[in-house]
Amino acid sequence: MRNRNAAPRNAVVTGSTTGIGLATARELARQGCHVMLNGFGDRTEIDRLCADIAAQSGTQIIYSGADLSRPEEARAMMAEAAAALGPIDILVNNAGVQHVAAVHEFPDDKWDLLLAVNLSAAFHTIKAALPAMRERRWGRIVNTASVLGLVGAPHKPAYVATKHGIIGLTKSVAIEVAEHGITCNAVCPGTVLTPIIEKQIAQQAQVTGLPEERVLQAVFLDRMPTGRLIPPEEVAAAIAFLCSDAAASITGTAIPVDGGYTTH
Repeated sequence: MRNRNAAPRNAVVTGSTTGIGLATARELARQGCHVMLNGFGDRTEIDRLCADIAAQSGTQIIYSGADLSRPEEARAMMAEAAAALGPIDILVNNAGVQHVAAVHEFPDDKWDLLLAVNLSAAFHTIKAALPAMRERRWGRIVNTASVLGLVGAPHKPAYVATKHGIIGLTKSVAIEVAEHGITCNAVCPGTVLTPIIEKQIAQQAQVTGLPEERVLQAVFLDRMPTGRLIPPEEVAAAIAFLCSDAAASITGTAIPVDGGYTTH
């Protein structure tokens, strides 16, 4: 993925040390992008991961351990990426956290955390990326929402609220920057077997009293006509397409990658 001068694009993918974010970072690098990874994990393992992606892609892969619940760290991460790679062409806001509890028992601190990471962090990174994108009249922003940004679900009030919010932010940004050659879209994955989903399965089992195997089928796969978990690489492929020149006329959308979940 290169610009008109055949130079590689520069990308930041948040929440990219595992799951959908990691698959997206790999795919963008495979297509020729320099990429900054972001997320938590063992630093030795993350350094190995960066070296592995760089060796396979021939592009520059760097890492930021910024805690996106802190606005100042989100802004610093974007500045660090631009200093190391050059102006950021592609921003994928994928970082997310989850907590499962009934509304009347939902902890206030968990509400604040989900709001900060799942929604406010995207505002801060988009705000930081837009000036350079507007100046160059090209940019791609993709926000990872969820099928729960399109429908409701019990025991996930903060997650559902923030994912609906990220779709609203996507639409607002898209309208505002369309004339500057910048697109902003959201993808809405169904059940992808990532660490956050594994944690949700365990939490839902605790809340409902069901075995984890039954929770997976009854809570996560029952409404998916395909009846299977979605590989992270399939979501990453959709994100990468939205970041391409071919997707220049797609903006302000919330695209389900959900095995048919939202067809009900």
